[in-house]
Amino acid sequence: MLHLWSAKRLKCETYFAKLYHSWQRGLNENSNGLLRRYFPKGTNIYNMNEAYLADINLLLNMRPRKTLGYLTPLEVLAGERVSIMSRI
Repeated sequence: MLHLWSAKRLKCETYFAKLYHSWQRGLNENSNGLLRRYFPKGTNIYNMNEAYLADINLLLNMRPRKTLGYLTPLEVLAGERVSIMSRI
């Protein structure tokens, strides 16, 4: 029932995808695919080094996303375009 509270606070509607209808949750399925590049099925992340997990988090958040106008999530949060190549 927390989703009802969240929707009211955010003034938005919530939707739930039907079971086995992966096309209804495209962003989730895409994110799962990106994560599987680093963590194959069955991988136990609880035994992994936190620095390694932080590196993967940074790599994923530096990927441009079509849904964000080809900006990265970090650029959207920072409010400015950032080029990693200009920092090297």
